[in-house]
Amino acid sequence: MNVFPTQIEELILRTPHLSPHVQCVLDRQGRLDTLTVRVVRRTEVAADAAAPAGATLAELVKNTIGVSVAVDVLDPDAVERSTGTMRRIVDHRPLATPVDRCCPL
Repeated sequence: MNVFPTQIEELILRTPHLSPHVQCVLDRQGRLDTLTVRVVRRTEVAADAAAPAGATLAELVKNTIGVSVAVDVLDPDAVERSTGTMRRIVDHRPLATPVDRCCPL
């Protein structure tokens, strides 16, 4: 299933303790792809108050987009930025192996 960062940003905007700065981290466990959403809490919100917002966001993503995600709520400025913009997708999945490729014999 394709999930776009803008879909997740839209749901973050519904969650008052979180800012719309998001990074989607893709990983692979066995043959299963996983998605971790790294989102920044608003500067005026304490870290302990923002933690439940992460669970709320995970539930919104599941109910709206239909994908289970892990959510990490980070401190402001915790997501690396280059020239003011952050890298929105971080893909830690290994490149396809010959077994994963579909090709004629």
